[in-house]
Amino acid sequence: MRTPASRPLGRAFSNVFVANIGSSLADGIARTAAPLLATRLTDDPLLVAGVAVAAMLPWLLFAIPAGILLDRVDRRRALAVANTLRALLAGGLVALTATGTLTIWWLLAVVLLYGVFETVYDGAIRAVLPSIVERRDLPRANGRIEGGEIVVQQFLSAPLTSWLFAIAVVVPLALGATAYAAAAALALFLPAAAAGAHARRAVPSGVTPEVREREPWPQQLLTGFRFIRGHEVLWPLWVLSVSIALCFSVATSTYVLFVLDAVGVPESWYGTYLLAGAVGSLLGSVLAGRLQERFGTGPVMAAANLVGLVSLAVAGAAPQLVTVAVCMFVSFGCTTVWNVNVMSLRQALIPDGLLGRVHGTWRTLLWGVMPLGSLIGGLLARGGLEIPLVVGGSGGAVLGLIGYRFLTRLPDPADV
Repeated sequence: MRTPASRPLGRAFSNVFVANIGSSLADGIARTAAPLLATRLTDDPLLVAGVAVAAMLPWLLFAIPAGILLDRVDRRRALAVANTLRALLAGGLVALTATGTLTIWWLLAVVLLYGVFETVYDGAIRAVLPSIVERRDLPRANGRIEGGEIVVQQFLSAPLTSWLFAIAVVVPLALGATAYAAAAALALFLPAAAAGAHARRAVPSGVTPEVREREPWPQQLLTGFRFIRGHEVLWPLWVLSVSIALCFSVATSTYVLFVLDAVGVPESWYGTYLLAGAVGSLLGSVLAGRLQERFGTGPVMAAANLVGLVSLAVAGAAPQLVTVAVCMFVSFGCTTVWNVNVMSLRQALIPDGLLGRVHGTWRTLLWGVMPLGSLIGGLLARGGLEIPLVVGGSGGAVLGLIGYRFLTRLPDPADV
């Protein structure tokens, strides 16, 4: 008899995994190349910072509309179309760069559109998994997806893009366009179950499929929120997740300055130093499913949440080279374990026909509080670069203690 960790996840999952690797490679190239291009196009720091704003803004404005779309259309086609359009955008960026007509405003527009289609792709890839993987295998499947993204984006894309950038700007951009196109093609080979055609049978209580199809888009904007608000598990979990995300963004808001000035890491070694967190994240993605199978979803999430936040506070309180590296390794590993398990639980708890809208609603507020946390952390850092880590980590740990009992009682995806 095969152990849970050795059960194959199936050909459909392999297809999704490979397609997501290609898309993650292209995403990593885009995120590295965009700010590098911006520095060549302008000396205005506000416009350079605008690249990050343009990348994040679609999550605040389009995540819920993207979710509505994904609950109406074939999710395989949504994956294919989103990546095809991003491939075309990358191709356009290659043409503008090659002809010398690229401006900072064109770049900002392309980054903004990239982000819009990313909301569609990200929602679709998360909604497809429960259709092709058994609930008991969701933690392992999400762990592998998360691990693949970490390896490609943090260990491969950034250095690869920097090296290719030195050869010719258009080379990494062309590689990104090719990777998007390949991922789009693979999405079309997914089985019919991944399309989400059966979603019409999964509707909120008291709402028939016919009524839902006629429901105006403005009303559907609140469907995800209404479902979360009325769910005895998702509502407190969402409130706790958003509150902890705020604390985490406070803690990490000025991390680069903390590492360079308080810890004393040379600027040339900053990227290498960050690998401590990347390695922790990778290990967390590998262990998330195994820990869940051994100890259960609730206890693992409760422990990972508390240990990860305490590690941030310890890093701020003891800004030594090795201590901070170990703390970041632990904190980012725990964060990945949390992310994998909370995603798996949500996928099991949410009806297939609502996955897109609930995922979009969840991400909108969760990611929407992060700029606010960064602002608070920046203000705290004026009193000392260690303060954001100590305050954010300690505040999150207190919330983790308050919600510890609730978290330990969370069900396993297989038991939902």
